[in-house]
Parts: sequence; C-alpha cells; structure tokens
Amino acid sequence: MAEVKQVRHRSENDEVIDRARDFWSKNGRVVMIAAGVVILLVGGFLAYKFLIKAPKEQKADESLWKTEEYFRLDSLKQTLAGDGQFAGAEKVASQYSGTRAGNLAHLYAGAAALKAGDNNKAVTHLNAFSTDDKLVQARAYKLLGDAYANLGKNADALSNYKKAAHEFEADQENSAEYLFFAAYFADRVMNDKKQAIELYKEVKQKYPQTFGPEADKYLAQAGVYKTQE
Repeated sequence: MAEVKQVRHRSENDEVIDRARDFWSKNGRVVMIAAGVVILLVGGFLAYKFLIKAPKEQKADESLWKTEEYFRLDSLKQTLAGDGQFAGAEKVASQYSGTRAGNLAHLYAGAAALKAGDNNKAVTHLNAFSTDDKLVQARAYKLLGDAYANLGKNADALSNYKKAAHEFEADQENSAEYLFFAAYFADRVMNDKKQAIELYKEVKQKYPQTFGPEADKYLAQAGVYKTQE
C-alpha cells in the first residue's frame, strides 16, 4: 500500500515569520546602525545633562550668591566686577552662559550698570536676559527702557516701556505705572501727541482708579476732554 504523505499547510504566523526574516536579511545592518545612533544620542544627552550641565549649574549658582548679596547692598562695582575673591555678575554671565544663574547674572549686571551710569553696558546685559517669570521680565523691560532713554534712543525706550506695561497685566500696580510712564514719555519726551493720547486713553480704560485721574489731566492738556468710559 502506497505511503500517504501529509501536507503541512502554512499558517499566517509562518508567513509573518518569513517576512520578518526577509526584512532582517535585507535591512538588519541599517536597523543595527540606526539603533546604535539612537543609543549614542540618548547616552550623550544623559551624559551632558548629568556630567556637564548639572555640575555647571551648581558652580554657577555658587558663583552668583555673592553677586546677589552685593546687589542687595547696592555695591555696584562689586556687583559688576566682583571683589577679587568672588566673581561679579559680568564674569558669571560670560563664564556660565546657558545656565539659570548665568542668565540671571545678566539682569544683575544690567541693573547695576544702569545705576552706575553705563547705559551701553546696561543695554547689552538687559537684552541678553530673558525669563518666563513675567513679573521679573516686565521689570527688565522697564530698566531696558530707562537705559535706552538715557542714550537718547527714544523709540527703543518707548517700545520697552510698552512691553513692560503689557507683559504681566495681572500685576496691576506695576503695569499701571509702566503704562502711564510710557504715555508720559511719548507725550513729554518724544512729543508724539497721537501716541501719547492713545496711551493715556488706555491708562484711563484699564486703570481708572489709580492713574485714571492723571491720564484725564494730560488728555485735557492735549485738548481731549471726552474719552470713552
């Protein structure tokens, strides 16, 4: 009697395995190289974060604390240049660029330079500073406006005064003061009556209880006696 051979039917799993083998034989080298690149990138990022960036941040913080102390004492020279033992804000900003403390050092350096009368240096440092803290950023814009005003760059000054006023309007006390100052600057320094009137009206609309009466006074002087309530 002839032997009957059983035919094994290929399952869907067999086909999947064959396709995987075929793919690997054709692309295995590329996949291994790509995986190696990913491992190197992730490893490099973690090494930079924990072996380079974190120690740099710590050293920057340690270098800045004395600068902050001098700034609170209004010791402008020591704030900027240090005291021979501790680095000043300018060196911290330069040496630790890219760190939180390095960024903050620009603010200290800019504010100290402004007080010391070095407006060009103040502009350089204040322009280099930025923060997500809207209250602090608004103050930085106001200081930058002052530095530009001292240099006679009135358009830049007014631009920064308006930025200060609009950066964090939830802080009504400072925002009202910054906005009124912008209006006054446009009016009395730049003699830009059109822009001054617009800003005084904005002051009256947003802050009627604080600077509203003052805005009314200057609007009246500009010949504007009725404004929209």
